[in-house]
Amino acid sequence: MFKVVTNQEDLIKVFVVRGIVFIEEQGVPYEIEHDAYDLSATHILGEMDGEPFAAGRIRAVGEYAKLERVAIRKSHRGKGLGHKLTEFMIAVAKGRGFRKYKVHAQVYLAEFYRKHGFEIVGDIFKEAGIDHYLMIRNDSGK
Repeated sequence: MFKVVTNQEDLIKVFVVRGIVFIEEQGVPYEIEHDAYDLSATHILGEMDGEPFAAGRIRAVGEYAKLERVAIRKSHRGKGLGHKLTEFMIAVAKGRGFRKYKVHAQVYLAEFYRKHGFEIVGDIFKEAGIDHYLMIRNDSGK
């Protein structure tokens, strides 16, 4: 269902999902949605019956694994797949030695990320014209 992207075909599928969710649904400009980090990040693809439905990327930011561009197509929402994607991304990062994680969560998703051990740090800020919180999870002591 979820996998780390290792080829160009799967990377294209990731960009398709992100285009649908961020550019089409949320009105994020293409210039912001795609950035230079796409070349070095670890990308995650969710697929069912050959149809891409989920995407995310993991980027090393200092000692943190930053979960970014987490997206589930509308047709697949409300089925717990976002939780499974988030856990998969954390497991991938953990497997690469990370114990601290961060995410810029859209405000309406703060409760979603709390269920995964993230806590809000600081105030609301705008990213791509959308209200976000910085949320952190620290597994160092575990």
